[in-house]
Amino acid sequence: MKTLLIVAHAPSPNTLALRDAVARGAGHPDIAGVSVRVLSPFEAGAQDVLAADAILLGTTENLGYMSGALKDFFDRIYYPVLEQKQGMPCALWVRAGHDGTGTCRAVQTIVTGLRWSWVQPPVVWRGTWQDSFVADAETLGMTLAAGLESGIF
Repeated sequence: MKTLLIVAHAPSPNTLALRDAVARGAGHPDIAGVSVRVLSPFEAGAQDVLAADAILLGTTENLGYMSGALKDFFDRIYYPVLEQKQGMPCALWVRAGHDGTGTCRAVQTIVTGLRWSWVQPPVVWRGTWQDSFVADAETLGMTLAAGLESGIF
């Protein structure tokens, strides 16, 4: 059994809906070989990352940057996981009121330092809330879990 760790900051009902949809997709009944763990950045620690086979990060865009919660997560886990988790498959979603560019760049810089492996470009839901974001989030979770289960990454 492989483990997909979802670490997502969800401070609003909309971002909570995205986090829950990603988890629902990742936990699809047809994907039996993947265990899904969902933690807030404040709950997740180095041991959770060390136990994971892949990670999906989620954040809001805050002043053109990642949430402080996700930055805190990276600050706490960076050195404890650096050597052991090189090459870990990862992906990112961003809920951006504007364009999300600075947020993606900031996370990508840290992930580059960790030497994790991007399995797809970041998904950025921009602008005014759209209900279609939830279906996209569910597809994202399902795709990552299916790829992990099948050994694609």
